[in-house]
This record gives sequence, C-alpha cells and structure tokens, in this order.
Amino acid sequence: MNAITTFLKDENGATTTEYGLIAVLVSLAAIVSLDGVGYELDTVFNYIYYKLRGETCC
Repeated sequence: MNAITTFLKDENGATTTEYGLIAVLVSLAAIVSLDGVGYELDTVFNYIYYKLRGETCC
C-alpha cells in the first residue's frame, strides 16, 4: 500500500511533460519565424547572384 501512495504522490513525470510541452512550443515558434526569414534570404541571395553575373534579376 505504501508503494502505491508513493507512486501517486510522485510528480517527476508531470515536470518532464511540462518541459516537453515547452520544448514543442519553442520549436514551433522557431519553425514559423524561420520560414518567413528563409524566403527573404532566398530573395536576397538571388538578387546578389544575378548582380554578380551582370544580369537583371527576376
């Protein structure tokens, strides 16, 4: 009976789950923000590429 009571009072799993949820939220925020930045970087690099080749861009 003592082992069951100890198991029910143990909160280590809850803490691990909370850290896991925080990691997922941070990852999603990074993916969403980097997706927009990636498109802008692609535009900048294409512009530089065409300028270095002496061509008009797009």
